[in-house]
Amino acid sequence: MWVLLPSFFGGDRPKNAEEEFPDVSSMLRGCYEPWGILRKPIPAGMKLSDCLREFQTGGLRRNPNGNPFGDVIPSERTPQQERKIANHPSLKPQSFLRQVVYAALPLSEGVIIDTFMGSGSTVAAAEAVGVFCIGVERYLEYYEMSCTAIPKLINLETQIQETEEIGERPEQVFNSASNSLLIYDKFLTLCI
Repeated sequence: MWVLLPSFFGGDRPKNAEEEFPDVSSMLRGCYEPWGILRKPIPAGMKLSDCLREFQTGGLRRNPNGNPFGDVIPSERTPQQERKIANHPSLKPQSFLRQVVYAALPLSEGVIIDTFMGSGSTVAAAEAVGVFCIGVERYLEYYEMSCTAIPKLINLETQIQETEEIGERPEQVFNSASNSLLIYDKFLTLCI
């Protein structure tokens, strides 16, 4: 999957010769960010339809207009409005995350788990499209940021993919009785 994301990387003029060659770039400007969607192999003897019936997973949910989820997702730089809410170094735009979260659960059943929650932007995207999400964060500073950022990010309208295109947003407001669970664990470690 490729994310079309305008960036400022690449496309520079030749160093120390910018005025001499104003119409020349030293390299291409990067306009995509590679992302991967990984799927556990379908168990032997099962078809995708069997996995959907038994595990409610195995495929990607089609877009509301009936088209399949594409391998290129148009995106934008994270808007300043979102940065003001949660100034996390790797904050992704809600317009992008809502599309991915929507597609990840093909039958709208299941749980999204973000084990590196940071500012909570994935949790907010899940809440905005009505999906259950568990967010885990190791650093108290980011956990506390997420507790204040999530309710604000949920209520944002996005530029690229408005909520009426990705599904009805629940009328609830994020609070202790919301669909998602936040966990702070300063001892969180991953064993691979």
